[in-house]
Amino acid sequence: MKAARYILIYLSAMLALQMAVAQSSAPTITSTISADTVMIGDRVTLTVEVEKDVMQNVVFPSFDFKQNENEGEEVKEPSIEMIHDYAPDTISQQGRRVRLRKRYEMALYDEGIYHLGKAQVLYVDKNLIDTLVAERDNKVVVETFQIDSTMTTVRDLKPQKTLKLRFAEFSGYLAIALVVAALLALAIYLLARYLHKRGRRLSDIFKPTPPPPAHIVAIEALEKLRDEKLWQNNKHKLYYSGLSDILRTYLAGRFEVGAMEMTTDEIVEALRGIEIEQKQKMDIVAVLRDADLVKFAKAMPEAEENEAAYNRAYYFVEETKPVEVVEDDEEEPTKNEKEVQR
Repeated sequence: MKAARYILIYLSAMLALQMAVAQSSAPTITSTISADTVMIGDRVTLTVEVEKDVMQNVVFPSFDFKQNENEGEEVKEPSIEMIHDYAPDTISQQGRRVRLRKRYEMALYDEGIYHLGKAQVLYVDKNLIDTLVAERDNKVVVETFQIDSTMTTVRDLKPQKTLKLRFAEFSGYLAIALVVAALLALAIYLLARYLHKRGRRLSDIFKPTPPPPAHIVAIEALEKLRDEKLWQNNKHKLYYSGLSDILRTYLAGRFEVGAMEMTTDEIVEALRGIEIEQKQKMDIVAVLRDADLVKFAKAMPEAEENEAAYNRAYYFVEETKPVEVVEDDEEEPTKNEKEVQR
């Protein structure tokens, strides 16, 4: 019996020692709040700290705002907004012991007493899962401004008043408008003088640019056609089609003949009423006839004929373009000339 008693005492002591060691190595949790009394809309920060072994794991849950009634105190439903839920950070480490911190920043928007409850952290160690609860019960008192209703008189809304328009209200804008108008008028006057010296009017600025003369358009088109070297690359149809279109466009612009919609025979009839030399008429008809043969009869003219067709078209435009008449101003005879004439 005596030996059994010693064994029981030994086992009890070992169990107590293991529990003490386990309790001493378990994480500890504390919580603090930045202020216990605030005004409506102020922010408070709840800080939860855990001290644990580096091999132990803890999980910080989202903070749960729970109502906790006290004796006779008026407790309201939480009217709290979570502003920022900061990530856990390490604030110190000594050997295997490490201290973690997590902060919750919140704002309270209603008057009353708020019990935020006790902070809780989930603790995981090997096969052990437990919940650590802080000892402190966090409470915040939210106050508001006190209004003395006895000193306040409730009055009706005042009707809208219509004030008279005063000159001072728009005099500044009027002065700016007058300055801008004066500068604009000066700019228009200077521009008109500048144009007048060059024989132009102010209204000429708003006129559309006149199209280039028909002979200039035709000469540029002929030069471009020559540079493409179509007949040199056996593209006779494209070459003669280009010559025909250029001449027809020139006739329409220079002599107002609807040559683009006419056949070659119709163009020949229209040329009878145009005052140009007979050779010029024969040259353009020859080019149009050759173009019809190449386009419709698939003729293949020789190189000399291709050059000759181009030259006929080019000189026809040059010889029939409008002639610029320059009138020389007659100078008045000087005094000595008058005497000589007498």
